Amino acid sequence: MRVLVVENDRVTALGQVEVALREAGAEIVLCRPHAGEALPSDETSYDALVVMGGPQSAIDDEKHPYLPELADLMRRSGDAGKSVLGICLGSQLLARGYGAANLIGAAPEFGWCEIHPTDEGLADPVLASVGGTFPIFQWHSDTFTLPEGATHLAHNKVATNQAFRIGRAAYGTQFHFEVDRTVAEYWRDTFPDLMERMSPGWLDRHDDLGAAHGPDAEAAGIAIARAWVSTIAEGVALASAETVSRVD
Repeated sequence: MRVLVVENDRVTALGQVEVALREAGAEIVLCRPHAGEALPSDETSYDALVVMGGPQSAIDDEKHPYLPELADLMRRSGDAGKSVLGICLGSQLLARGYGAANLIGAAPEFGWCEIHPTDEGLADPVLASVGGTFPIFQWHSDTFTLPEGATHLAHNKVATNQAFRIGRAAYGTQFHFEVDRTVAEYWRDTFPDLMERMSPGWLDRHDDLGAAHGPDAEAAGIAIARAWVSTIAEGVALASAETVSRVD
């Protein structure tokens, strides 16, 4: 199981996604286009694609000229039936790749927030792993419209499109389900000024908020991560079966 992980910032943390990938014995291949590394031109050498968050907007092509290519890579991978995961900026790029609009500055949200699965989310093989409403970490200002043909999986009062699936297993989550309390503390220590601007007073309340919401958020996050990782093996099996069928 070979998984390409695209980082969009130097402080990206795979967090609970890495836990689930390591449990499954995945080989993780990192690509850092924000640091000048080239994106692979051929997605066939990977079984899955993960695109993480970052501070840039999904349409800031002037400052980050690799973004259109990354959005296209996500769509090609999804169309090929591979498992794709876009988190925060990654979800906005997945939406872009499938023709949806990015809405800049339309939905600022920060900290542990509630997410509500839709009826389709409750029946989805990944989101159903959580069961119902759950807390999860958020840090974003932008949002997106739902791509044509996508299944709407989750929402909350700030952003209507918190999660969606398109095709077999291309998932976008606006929320950071990879973030556990260790990652949250790392970000707190790295970006205190940014956090204070996003939510004045949050730094002073961090410990209490983490104690109140962290355990349930981590339980939801690892469940989602493991459920998504399970779709990779399913995709590999389907691809192998199709290859055998063509040979026969």
